[in-house]
Amino acid sequence: MRRFSAEYLTRTRDGMWEDSTAALSALSLGDRDRILDVGCGTGELTQTLSVEATAQQTTPPLVVGVDADRSLLDVAQRQTDGQYVQGDAFRLPFATDSFDLVVCQALLINLPDPQVAVEEFARVSSDLVAAIEPNNAQVGVTSTVREEAELEQTVRDAFLRGVETDVALGDTVQTLFEQVGLRNRSTTRYHHKKRIEPPYSAAALADAKAKATGSGLQKHDIEIKSGLAGSEPNMGYDTLRSKWRSMGRDVIDQMQTEEYRRVELVPFDVTVGKVP
Repeated sequence: MRRFSAEYLTRTRDGMWEDSTAALSALSLGDRDRILDVGCGTGELTQTLSVEATAQQTTPPLVVGVDADRSLLDVAQRQTDGQYVQGDAFRLPFATDSFDLVVCQALLINLPDPQVAVEEFARVSSDLVAAIEPNNAQVGVTSTVREEAELEQTVRDAFLRGVETDVALGDTVQTLFEQVGLRNRSTTRYHHKKRIEPPYSAAALADAKAKATGSGLQKHDIEIKSGLAGSEPNMGYDTLRSKWRSMGRDVIDQMQTEEYRRVELVPFDVTVGKVP
């Protein structure tokens, strides 16, 4: 299983559920008594589920977040009011039918065997299972720095080829659900829009610095190098890193004059299945 820092999760999920009503409507939160968020990380979705479900009911439901990483749960407990439990998605520490909705967000894409996890979700749910998973092969980027979108596509393609898990499985979750016996209820496409514009946040400034220094690439250099080795036409990692750093310096230059704008659209598929 791939691991992530609290800073990374908070940054990548920032603002994702600011307009969540339509995307989460298929979860029937107004009818839920017991909700489990698996791979909850720093608790953003757990909190959203609690707020949305409570707003639709007279009696607030039980909402629990579970994650294997104790350090992430510590952050979640400091930042939100939810209940959190440490546990493995492959061996959830709950009895059969403990919840009537089990949800995960961007978890299956990071698991070596997502089917085993979904089987566990179905075991502990008495009614619904939902997966909110991205298709990272379809991410779209526009930028005022001409080279940025093209270079990001090159890096993304290499990473997709080099990473060991299926980080583009978003729109295939329905098939995965069917394989474990879940009855398809609905699939809804939700786009998480991440926008950078003046005034620039501390996170945006840090991202620009990481591009200019190449440190952002270095975090995934094993996967990127592996993916580049199988690319056609072949581009060496050192060449890519040099172009990436140059692009990062252009980003910083535009930030200094407040010209820089960037929009990233990440497609998430909200797939809901019913336990037979």
